[in-house]
Amino acid sequence: MAGDAPAPRLPHRPEKGDRTAVHRETGKYHDCKKKGIYVCACCGTALFSSDAKFDSGTGWPSFSAPIARENIATAQDTDLGYVRTEVLCARCDAHLGHVFDDGPPPTHMRYCMNSASLRLLVQG
Repeated sequence: MAGDAPAPRLPHRPEKGDRTAVHRETGKYHDCKKKGIYVCACCGTALFSSDAKFDSGTGWPSFSAPIARENIATAQDTDLGYVRTEVLCARCDAHLGHVFDDGPPPTHMRYCMNSASLRLLVQG
């Protein structure tokens, strides 16, 4: 980077109110149809299977469930003036996105993830 600008901290969890950098490249995996495992871009923890991925119409890659519930953590997020549930990597605390209860059956959950915080390990 030029000048005195600090290096971006992506995809680590930013300080509250400093989410602008996190929203770059948010949809890289939105239309991805490749089979594989989505892992944390920071530490490599397995997070989501492509089998749980669906098109939510939001422009963000969305999943109905994590690979293992213990691989993610959640926290209350009120940055936009209303309550959302933030999803974090349980191992390294990286911000992954948010989860909502308007997803498809059988889980009815929509894990709306930020592509910048994911890396796809393609299978086959």
